Amino acid sequence: MDAPSHSETFSAHFDSRGYPVVDVRTGYAGWVDGYEDTVEDLMDVDVLASLTVPRWPELPHAADLGCGTGRTGAWLRAQGVGAVDGVDLTPEMLDRARARGAHRTLAEADLAHTRLPGGSYPLVITSLVDEHLPDLRPLYREAFRLAEPDGLFVLVGLHPQFIMTAGMPTHFTAADGTETAISTHLHYVSDHVAAGLAAGWTLAELREEPVGDAWVARKPKWERFRGIPVSAAYVWRKATR
Repeated sequence: MDAPSHSETFSAHFDSRGYPVVDVRTGYAGWVDGYEDTVEDLMDVDVLASLTVPRWPELPHAADLGCGTGRTGAWLRAQGVGAVDGVDLTPEMLDRARARGAHRTLAEADLAHTRLPGGSYPLVITSLVDEHLPDLRPLYREAFRLAEPDGLFVLVGLHPQFIMTAGMPTHFTAADGTETAISTHLHYVSDHVAAGLAAGWTLAELREEPVGDAWVARKPKWERFRGIPVSAAYVWRKATR
């Protein structure tokens, strides 16, 4: 039986902004022009760089789920990962990733049904995606299907404590200047652990990254969030028995 999920639609309890909300595909299509200028490396790739279990240069290829504009794929290639196959739900984001040229293949697909070959990736990775999923379990199951024996699944995303404390859904400034939220869901750390274990994964590393000097230097107004974890990264292994 699947483990229960405590996922909550963010706007139901924690939203202090009151922005109009759009679905994921609409939101990222509208954000595509400003996305690269908005998302800070401190949020995701700098956290990936701090992990100790993945030996990036030793990974010959990877599946990049929710690849967006190709930021994660480009970072992986810069670390020595040989080839990266990406999937994303939003055609406009895929166009940017295609122009970037970091991926071996790119396809439009839902993360729960990627149509990528099963059992063939030493690394499956997803970044800044999980808050848009109403249920984590299909993602963890699909990642497990894709991973080869002893392969890794690395997930980095917004920490639920930060989402609750800041009262801030994922959002962007639309072309007309309107601040617009993208459908956001809250998942506790325990929800990730339950979903991963239920899918068959073994947790190999967990990192919670707090707001510190680097964040405050970039966003001085975040001084009030100092010490609150802003990102969480999970490293799962498909252990052989």
